Amino acid sequence: MQRLKSFYTRMELNLFSDELCSRQFTRLRETPTAEMSFKEYTEKIGEMTEDAQIYLANFGAHRPGISREEVVDHYTNWAKTYDEDLCNSGRYHGPKIAADAVAEEFPVGRDSVKILDIGAGTGNFGKEAYKHGFRELHGIDPSAGMLERCQEKNIYKKLLCDFFERDTPDLENDEYDCTVVAGTMGEGHLTCDCLYEMIRVVKPGGLVVIVMRKEYLDYVEEYKDRLEPLMDQLEAERKWQKLGKKIVPNYSFTKEGVLYKFRRE
Repeated sequence: MQRLKSFYTRMELNLFSDELCSRQFTRLRETPTAEMSFKEYTEKIGEMTEDAQIYLANFGAHRPGISREEVVDHYTNWAKTYDEDLCNSGRYHGPKIAADAVAEEFPVGRDSVKILDIGAGTGNFGKEAYKHGFRELHGIDPSAGMLERCQEKNIYKKLLCDFFERDTPDLENDEYDCTVVAGTMGEGHLTCDCLYEMIRVVKPGGLVVIVMRKEYLDYVEEYKDRLEPLMDQLEAERKWQKLGKKIVPNYSFTKEGVLYKFRRE
């Protein structure tokens, strides 16, 4: 418990007392499928390792019932060490998986492909996309703290600090060649309704890429029996065409991810 408290102090969450650290464990245990996932993970690496502590910190941004404002606060407080804790440590591979998927669909002319990174955070998708030659990178994220770290990378040409939702201000119809969601799905994160907004802002013939933790389809109430049926409904309505669905290994914390690719009609 003391190690977990020390970890949150490093994140500058000084309000995390022993009681609140205990509450984090309690919240996890009150979510049976999430608890099972945590137990499965810690059986491999140990319950009080740094990996386990960071897993719990990540769960703190996805806990059941969390509001989107609480999600923003959590990420803002985590911003300074987010890259070190997740992306640079090899615990999370979503941005690279998404960037590789986009590159497959745009083999040439990448420097002029206009991409919107939804939930850009500290800019790790942009970092990976830049390696592939993409230069017209825009991002949107409601956490000013995360976007501050993103700006430091000097990769994105435009950053918006706002929630991504239906009729998001400052996003035009048919504006982008591609929209990307890498890790922005989860409890208190994007709603199913956001699929409509992804379609609105991408050009006809444009690409929509979504990569997320696979198990969220089973226990996040917003997505369970809702997200994939809506994806299929939008295809039946000829809003987009599914190009593929792929299970990807070692998406985050050794957990499987699921990658979707759609082409707007």
